[in-house]
Formats: sequence, C-alpha cells, structure tokens
Amino acid sequence: MQRVRYRTVEGIHWGEVEGGRVHELTGMIGRPTGRMHDLSKITLLPPCEPRIIVCVGKNYARHVVEMGGSADALPREPGLFLKGLNTLSGPGDDVPYPAWTQELHYEGELAVVIAREMRDVTADDAPSYVLGYTCALDVTARDAQRSDLQWVRGKSADGFCPVGPWLETDLDPGALSVQTRVNGELRQDGHTSDLIFPVAEVLAYISRFMTLGPGDVVLTGTPDGVGPLEPGDVVEVTIDAIGTLTNRVVRG
Repeated sequence: MQRVRYRTVEGIHWGEVEGGRVHELTGMIGRPTGRMHDLSKITLLPPCEPRIIVCVGKNYARHVVEMGGSADALPREPGLFLKGLNTLSGPGDDVPYPAWTQELHYEGELAVVIAREMRDVTADDAPSYVLGYTCALDVTARDAQRSDLQWVRGKSADGFCPVGPWLETDLDPGALSVQTRVNGELRQDGHTSDLIFPVAEVLAYISRFMTLGPGDVVLTGTPDGVGPLEPGDVVEVTIDAIGTLTNRVVRG
C-alpha cells in the first residue's frame, strides 16, 4: 500500500493511494476519514515528519572503493551521520546549488520511515517498527565534506534531503534495485542485496544508543556511481516496488 503526505487547499493530510485516488487518513498512522482526493490534483510532500534524519555512510562495498577505500577493509559497523531537518524536501522540490560549493553530488538511496518508538531492539524485531520505505536523494557538497572539520555544511545545507514520492508499506527491503538518473542518463545502478549492513541490522544498531520515533527517517546508504550535478540537471531516484523521486537542481 502506498501512503502519502500531501497538501490541499484545506491543509496537510496523510492518505493511502488506491486506483489513482487518495483516501484521506486521520494521521500518519490513522483511520480513513471517508474523504477522497484525485492523486493528480494534490501536492505531494515528504512522506515523513521526522525529529531526526539518520544516514549510513559507505554501506555498499563498491561505493567504499570509489571513495578511496579498500574492498579488503570494509566497515565493521555502520558509519552514521545526521542531516538537519532543514534539509528535508519533497518530490518535485528544487535542489539548491549553493554558491559556496563547486562540487555538488547526488547519492540515491533507500530510506526507511519509523512507525513507533524504537529503542534497543533486535534485528529480528526491527522490521515491525517500520512504517514504510521510500526514495531519498542524499545531496552532498563533496568539496565541503572533504575540507570541513565535520560534515554539517557538506550534508546539511537547506534542501539537501529530498524524500518521496510516497511510502510503500509492504516490500522486502533486501530485494530492491536502486537507480539514479541525471537528465535521463543512468548513473547509479545498485541493489539492496549488496548492502554491507542490511536494513534491519542498521535499525537495530541505531536503536542501541538512540531512540527512534514515529516519522523518523533512516537513509541506508548509496551504491557506487555517485557524481557531480549542475544547475538545470534533473535527478531521478528510482526504486522498484516504490517509484521515482524527481528533483531539479537550481542555483541557490
């Protein structure tokens, strides 16, 4: 089932998609209100309302190598970083290209949205805490990431985390292709079966020291093939069984 967060003239709502129609819900985890909307006539928003956005770095072996690491020395535990809430944007929103960077990169990823409070759970239990899965674009100012003491500027500038277009609530997160296209050209072509740390292990690891709550977001890592963006580029992150997140890069 596809779950969406959207805006109409009457406000912001959650809903479930069926046959091109959106059945309005009372909340993120709510009951149908009986009202319906045409999917083509609403504005889709990020399908999450996080308190925190947690990201996993270098979670695909070939991406580790392309970033200068060794295939013989892969991470022994998930390498985590945070993105600020100011980074969150939705399907169709513009990605800003700030004047202070000369090396803006795309990183397409599978994202997980949490359904309920999650603290110190096992990998076996972790999937039961998931509301759904969606596409994410981890925008990175690569030059700032390299030069700065921390990754705040390189990863957490305004608009650096588009998410969407909706949540898919019923799928196997270990059996998905993750593709990124720039102006229609395929740049990344990975598969979640190649994750160094599978989704359930990532969630369990985070929950050992950080309480995740309803609406929180976890980005699970990007495949190899990351690269530069230019103003005017259209970026598409496609995950089978979910759909496509589309954003355009603009001077910011």
